[in-house]
Amino acid sequence: MKLCIAEKPSVAKDIAQVIGAKSRMDGYYEGNGYLVSWTFGHLCELNEPHEYTDKWKYWDLKTLPMIPAKFSIKVKDDSGIQKQFNTIKNLVERCEEVINCGDAGQEGELIQRWVLTKSQSKKPLKRLWISSLTEEAIKEGFDKLEPGEKYNNLYAAGSARAIGDWLLGMNATRLFTLRFAKKGQVLSIGRVQTPTLAMIVKRQLEIENFVSTKYWELKTEYRGVLFSSTKGKIKTLEKGEEFIKAIQEEEFEVVSYTQKEGKELPPRLFDLTSLQVEANKKLGLSAEQTLNTIQNLYEKKLVTYPRVDTTYLPDDIYPKVPGILNQLTHYSRFTEALRGEKIRKSKKVFDNKKVTDHHAIIPTGVTPSGITPQEQKVYDMITRRFIAVFYPDCIVSNTTVLGKVEKLDFKATGRQILDKGWRIVFEDDSKSSDDDKKEQLMPTFEQGEKGEHKPQLQEKDTRPPAYYTEATLLRAMETAGKQVDDDELRDLMKENGIGRPSTRANIIETILRRNYIKKEKKRIVATQTGVHLISLINNELLKSAELTGQWERKLREIEKGAYKVEDFKQELFEMVNLLVHEVKHQPIEKMPTICPKCNKGHMLRGKTAWGCSDWKNGCKFTLPFQFKNIQLSSRDMESLIQEKKSKNRYRIGKSKELQYIVLTEKLKLKVDDSDKE
Repeated sequence: MKLCIAEKPSVAKDIAQVIGAKSRMDGYYEGNGYLVSWTFGHLCELNEPHEYTDKWKYWDLKTLPMIPAKFSIKVKDDSGIQKQFNTIKNLVERCEEVINCGDAGQEGELIQRWVLTKSQSKKPLKRLWISSLTEEAIKEGFDKLEPGEKYNNLYAAGSARAIGDWLLGMNATRLFTLRFAKKGQVLSIGRVQTPTLAMIVKRQLEIENFVSTKYWELKTEYRGVLFSSTKGKIKTLEKGEEFIKAIQEEEFEVVSYTQKEGKELPPRLFDLTSLQVEANKKLGLSAEQTLNTIQNLYEKKLVTYPRVDTTYLPDDIYPKVPGILNQLTHYSRFTEALRGEKIRKSKKVFDNKKVTDHHAIIPTGVTPSGITPQEQKVYDMITRRFIAVFYPDCIVSNTTVLGKVEKLDFKATGRQILDKGWRIVFEDDSKSSDDDKKEQLMPTFEQGEKGEHKPQLQEKDTRPPAYYTEATLLRAMETAGKQVDDDELRDLMKENGIGRPSTRANIIETILRRNYIKKEKKRIVATQTGVHLISLINNELLKSAELTGQWERKLREIEKGAYKVEDFKQELFEMVNLLVHEVKHQPIEKMPTICPKCNKGHMLRGKTAWGCSDWKNGCKFTLPFQFKNIQLSSRDMESLIQEKKSKNRYRIGKSKELQYIVLTEKLKLKVDDSDKE
């Protein structure tokens, strides 16, 4: 018997149907010489600190750093998970060979290997590696099963990542909590979440500390076209008026007029990050919503494997393209134009060197049915991109006109679409024209022509950088915090990105759940807690996106066999030791009490009451020092706001007046009756 282990019950069912294991048993399928079972994602995890030694059971600075001599795993403490693990363990004993049918990526490899390690499997291991769940793909995958050993480096990288997250997360969280947190508070630190938060905080502080200044731009209108001075920003109104005075009576002269035909290539196929960016911009979906949606489409056999970081296809997909296009019957209005034509094969689409474990996300050709409106919209985005890359380039005419008035130079540009090409595929997509900025249409100019013009001075203000949205934050994570618009350059930087395409959405949700950030419409804003946490961290390795990105690159090198796991772990040990030493000797800075009403400002002590620091922006929350003979100390105020109660019953008592203060401010606080007077 051969045992196939998939990552989800639904995937196991699909595989079982294809290979003929059609008898449903308790926790597995059986038939045709196969056993097919499944995990529920992670059945196993690294041990908790106290499971290595009793001295790590309690949070104590003296026990840090916690570095196990050897890391070990356990089955999760959940009855359903333990039952399924025991089912797999028994099946391992029955079979002659194990086929790893886990998700074809680093995390999928780790999940399966941990289960096999914990079940003490000594059976030969094969690997099913597929990019879609269609019947054709599964059959093809089983015809090309590979030795499990081929993916040992992938497993090593996944294991190193998990160990790195444990070492840094467990030690840094205890360290910063014990040193800086208030009673009952936990300051969560993570290898990827902390540099991500640091990027958000840095941007927010830049915005808050930004001082806007005025500047002026010199423009002039000639023959209905607005020309801009090449002087750029003019710092003073007086200087701008001097320029106006100098040119208003003089004629405008056309120095040169050039028209150049250019090509606009189709947009690239999607990887996971670019899909999340596009879905956030056009559909308003969060990164996590997009990930869940595309995962559902994958499991419904409608698209290929989604957790990818490449926008390219391998050459062996090229012969399959006509068949996929023919199956996209709902898009026949676009695919009809490609029928009978030789399918375009661009190096911007097909490149074996830029495809690693998986290729870009494309439709499988299976006709959608029974999908949600949200799934339909995401599927539509993927399918249009796929069709568009086989269309001709968009042909445009770019016009540049240079002019001058006296000694001042001016410039105007315009663009005209001569042949829509691939843009036809997006014409009926109401949200497709994001980058289709309307440029002014140009009349024909003659070099040397002169005439009257209308100069003007436009007053403007310098603007702070924009808040991150999920779209721009995902891009920043992908490029380790650097602003990169060029696709080619972004490809080169992906190896240094922080997190992986499959984990970035979860990282954003994690820091949101921990109240380090919040969402204001599309903007991502750091809370006072998040800002203060980053201010406490002096160690650059812990919060630098660039340095964390270098670690991510080393994990990828482990995958390739170019870097040793032991070297990576040694770097982690050294970092954790240094971090603990630094923080133990760092002066303690008290964390502010966050305003419970607006959750933006923090509580400040005034003359007669505590009030919110964000009062200039409209938060009127106050808590008086004294109310009807009740005196509240700073400690009482902090306790009431943070813990929703005060244990200082002796001074506060069971006063209805205190409850009145609390209720009118909608805090729903209470006095703890458990303490003795």
